[in-house]
Amino acid sequence: MLNPYLNFDGNCEEAFKHYEKVLGAEIKGLFRNSDAPPGMPYAPERKDKIMHGTISIGGQALMASDVPPEYFQKPQGFAVSLQVSDPAEAEQKFAKLLEGGTITMPFGKTFWAKGFGMGTDRFGIPWMINCPAEGY
Repeated sequence: MLNPYLNFDGNCEEAFKHYEKVLGAEIKGLFRNSDAPPGMPYAPERKDKIMHGTISIGGQALMASDVPPEYFQKPQGFAVSLQVSDPAEAEQKFAKLLEGGTITMPFGKTFWAKGFGMGTDRFGIPWMINCPAEGY
């Protein structure tokens, strides 16, 4: 089983709540730095940041955390790919997911898909939404 693990720049909880709303996802757990056992170090100003979170999208786990600023790097070289069987639903999820973000390929029919689009959401996470054609 593969589970993507995303690193956020302090807005993991906001992103998960957005994904919950627009993708019909379910937040399974959000553990803050302040939830850590005594003696586990963290910067006091980061007490409410997410140390580890899990969200379920279509029965698949997506995990993430708010990494300390000195370790954060802008996501690149990958995309979270979401497969949606209904073209209208896929296009709706694409539009809502990328609202406030950057669309790099508008959602539309391709030779391999009833609909496909990609972009980066307002949290900096790259996404591909795919509604596969028959046989793919």
